[in-house]
Amino acid sequence: MRVKNKKTIALLTLAVCVLLGYWLWLSLRPVEIVAVHKDGEFSSVLVRNFPFTDRGKISWWLKNKDMLKEKYNIPKPEKNVFFSIVFWDFADGYKERDKYDRRCFEDMQPPLNCIDKNRIFSIWNTPNNNISFGVGDGEYTMNKNGVIVRNESK
Repeated sequence: MRVKNKKTIALLTLAVCVLLGYWLWLSLRPVEIVAVHKDGEFSSVLVRNFPFTDRGKISWWLKNKDMLKEKYNIPKPEKNVFFSIVFWDFADGYKERDKYDRRCFEDMQPPLNCIDKNRIFSIWNTPNNNISFGVGDGEYTMNKNGVIVRNESK
């Protein structure tokens, strides 16, 4: 009976190690920015390998916002000083408009100028110059002092 238990424990330990290794590999892959589409103060960033967690997404933004400004000129507030950036999952690439509800980009020629609407992360500024972050199931706000708080759902 003891040999069977040792084999079971060894298999479970191996399975846990494999799963942890896979999760670690997924979380350490660098974010790939495939394309940036702009429409006034609205920007769409098509990405692969974006962080999974709310903290990881916000942290990635804070570390890379200067690079996005320098390389892609986003955010680019218009006259009213408003901006919005949406990060979309680009896993399946560009697609035709087709019958599905897709996000299509006017700065590209059809037919392959749309993506599936799989929003990963959003950033926008508020009228009082705070920055808000939209994640899958909620929102966070960063004030002028850099303090980030989760907004309570209404």
